[in-house]
Amino acid sequence: MELIIFLIIGALAGFAAGLFGVGGGTIIVPLLFIVFTQMDYSADTIMHLALGTSLATIIVTSISSLMAHNKKGAVMWPVFKNLAPGLALGCFLGAGIAGQLSGLYLQLIVGVFLLWVAYKMFFGGKKQVAANVSNANYANPTLPSKPKQLAAGAGIGIASAIFGIGGGSLTVPYLTRYNVVMQKAVGTSAACGLPIAIAGALGFMFFGMQQQVDVPNTIGFVHIYAFLGISIMSFFTAKLGAKVAHMLSPELLKKCFAVLLTVVGLYFLYKGLV
Repeated sequence: MELIIFLIIGALAGFAAGLFGVGGGTIIVPLLFIVFTQMDYSADTIMHLALGTSLATIIVTSISSLMAHNKKGAVMWPVFKNLAPGLALGCFLGAGIAGQLSGLYLQLIVGVFLLWVAYKMFFGGKKQVAANVSNANYANPTLPSKPKQLAAGAGIGIASAIFGIGGGSLTVPYLTRYNVVMQKAVGTSAACGLPIAIAGALGFMFFGMQQQVDVPNTIGFVHIYAFLGISIMSFFTAKLGAKVAHMLSPELLKKCFAVLLTVVGLYFLYKGLV
């Protein structure tokens, strides 16, 4: 029965990710939080399990996304090599930081993050279009030095672990800030999602085992059944969501999703404060 529930979550998460053009973590974390709450798991571990499992599922989806973008030549591999060590180390350490935070603090942090994403999606559409047009005029990105890219990767990795995301919401703005065209920023971000997801999942497993999490079918803070069910279904339904997205108004879709994220973000804040 649990596996069926997780297959449904995977189907919804994948479809929504493809439909709205966002990382699956923003969908998976709230859904897992609700399901794990209904399963009467310990309040101190629910949010940690949702974050760790979300990162584990991103391993599968990021490989698929990476391959698609690489075929189009949209991955800047030299930049990826500069960012990847910092991303991996930062995400592993971020998992440790998250492990030390209480479930309530994590709910508040993720709630604020979702509200920020909702705000960016609702009000940032026109700015993003303008940025895309502007970036298209730059032939040579002006990226900072390798040590600075390494440090930026570490910061993005830490935040990604705490928010349970693949880092696209942070990596893309970082790259476009230095005149990287949008297509290559997205493609490189997709590649960066892999070290984030692997290091984050391993981190949540390791630090979860250190705390001896007493939840069935888990390795540390990663729920195995949830990982399998969500990974399998989201891989297929993301493509369906992307097809449907092309039939509908992108702006309307973003606004609808922003409203959904606002509701979920407020729900996390409510649960954390009450």
